[in-house]
Amino acid sequence: MQAVIFDCDGVLINSEELCMGVELECLADIGLAFTPHDYVARFMGMTTPAYYAELEKDFQAKFGRSLPQDLAPTLNARSEAAVENGLALIQGAEAAVRGVHLPKAVASGSNPVGLAAKLKKVGLYDDFAPHIYSAQLVARGKPAPDVYLHAARQLGIDPTACVAVEDSANGVTSARSAGMVVVGFTGGGHCPPHQGELLRGAGAAHIAAHMDQLLAILRGLS
Repeated sequence: MQAVIFDCDGVLINSEELCMGVELECLADIGLAFTPHDYVARFMGMTTPAYYAELEKDFQAKFGRSLPQDLAPTLNARSEAAVENGLALIQGAEAAVRGVHLPKAVASGSNPVGLAAKLKKVGLYDDFAPHIYSAQLVARGKPAPDVYLHAARQLGIDPTACVAVEDSANGVTSARSAGMVVVGFTGGGHCPPHQGELLRGAGAAHIAAHMDQLLAILRGLS
């Protein structure tokens, strides 16, 4: 292993947990109900455009019309408020990031401005800058490999020599398609009890249930 590339939401910060409750409520209000398990399995790790494209398909199939125009603004405003009021590091994330003495990057589905702002808010921006990459800056978002290939290219390291840390099946598929070894992280509050099985099924070679375990795995791969 020559580099570690981290997903952000749900791996480094608790934003997935904060936003998932808001999203499930907003979608239920318009008639799209998902269990937390199904929602995590299907949507986590997607870029925002891909997420809304999938919701549009579901809504068209169920109701024969497009999503309400106020869905995205409402969901965004409520999610931003939740993140502003409750954003925090996943327990142990700072020590895990700083305990890896190798080149590091972030590869996230979040939009570039929001991604940088969240990392700055929790104090991890300088640990990764300038290697902070949004999938919205490449041709295809996760589960396509583009953002991981881009991150490896910017680091100057072959993708097969990189390890990715991911909490979603879409993210695991993305990193595996880029040729990377993947550690699935299940320590976020949004992860259901069987998330590790889902991530292994997507191709994760290792599963870490907390940050101490993640750091031990990463050191063992170095």
